Parts: sequence; structure tokens; C-alpha cells
Amino acid sequence: MDPPSSLKLLGSWADSHTHRVQLALKLKGLEFEYQEEDAINPSPALLLHNPVYKKVPVLLHNDRPVVESVVILQYIDETWSDNPIMPADPFERAVARFWCHFAEDKLAPAVGAVFSSSGEGQKTAVDQVHDNLKLLERELRDGAFKGKRFFGGDKIGLLDIVLGCGSYWLAVFEEVMEVKLVDPGTFPVFHAWLKDFEEQNEVKETIPAIDKLLEYARGIRQMMLSLSNGTSTTASATAGTTSAINVAVDGSSG
Repeated sequence: MDPPSSLKLLGSWADSHTHRVQLALKLKGLEFEYQEEDAINPSPALLLHNPVYKKVPVLLHNDRPVVESVVILQYIDETWSDNPIMPADPFERAVARFWCHFAEDKLAPAVGAVFSSSGEGQKTAVDQVHDNLKLLERELRDGAFKGKRFFGGDKIGLLDIVLGCGSYWLAVFEEVMEVKLVDPGTFPVFHAWLKDFEEQNEVKETIPAIDKLLEYARGIRQMMLSLSNGTSTTASATAGTTSAINVAVDGSSG
């Protein structure tokens, strides 16, 4: 195993993609240095190591950058064999990768739309979240993950990390936006999985406190309302709001 100094993570405290990498490193038992990044003013190191997308997370391994959270997770698992997070079976690996893509391509944008919309647009976004959760509920109940404690089996795996490090925003948005996204009666298996995931020690060590997330989300929402009402239209305000939303909810971070 490489010494702790060989791993450095550039990330943001409220970014679910950063949390994915932090959780994977903890599950692997790997020590790492952490550097907090400003979403509005990225550091020279971030611009140097991720010049294409200019966003977190970036994992530096012996000063070599790996970018995009799901790519980083797979790199970690392929580099350190202890405590695997990817299935050993090639077909099961393919299934996990597919649902990771689903989380990025379908679920995350729908959740982000709930937060960034209102009225009929928000109702449509909530319906899209429910449609996506129905698919996950079905897979947990009757599909590829039937009878498993986690998507990864008895232990947290790749898909648990990708879905779980983001699902906590569902509860945050339920309170901030006064909507219901995860009804235990409608999604009992998914709800039980999420609660079990959140109770794991490594997860508790990774995910920020709910009150801190609520304060952050309310601040973003207030900025959005100010912009929509025309009370703050400066370029810096617009950039700040957009960057904050990207970090929090809509899948625009890596």
C-alpha cells in the first residue's frame, strides 16, 4: 500500500461526487490528504490537473491526476485490491456500471430539477424522480439486486456509493421545497436500503450534518429566488448561484 502522502483529493465539502471518493477511500482503508476547493474560484492546482472540466473531484496519486468520480472509484478499486467495491463477476460489474450511468443520466438531473424549478415544472420534476425511483425499487425487489442488503451485496459497493452519496439531498430538498420524494410506503425497499446505507460508520464520517446541508440548500434557494425576482443580477451573483447548484445537486460536478 502506498504511503498516505501519495494520495491527495481536491474536492468540495457539499459536493456529492467528492463524497463518493472520500467514502471509497475510507472503505478501502486508504489515507489521503484533502484540499477544499472553491466552486467559484478554483485553485491553480485544480485548473492544472483538470483543465478540461475545471471541477472537483480530482484524485492525485503520486501527483498523477484521475478525474470524474465514477472513473476515480474504478481506478481506486483496480489499484488497491483489498476491500473491493466492484463485483468480481464481469456481468455483475456491467450491471453496476449501467445503474451508475442511470444515476448520473436520469436520477441526478431530475432531483436537480426539483430544486431549480417551481409550479408545474417542479411537479413534473417530482414525477420524474418518482419514475426513476420506481425503477430502482423494482431492481431491489425483483431484479438484479433482489435479496441483497446493499446493491454491492453484504457490503457497500460501487453503486451504493454512487447512489447513496447524493440520496441524502432527497431529504434536504423534501424539507426545503416542501415536496415528498421518498415515501416509505411507495418505495419501501429503497427507503430501507438508504437508511441502512446512512447508518454505516464510514458514511456518517463522510456526509456533512443535515443542518449544515439544509442551511446550504436554503442559501442557494434564496439566491435563486433573488435572481428570478430581479433583485440581484450581477455576473458574480449569477456565477455564484450556478456554481453552488452544480456542486450540490445537478450532476455537473464530476
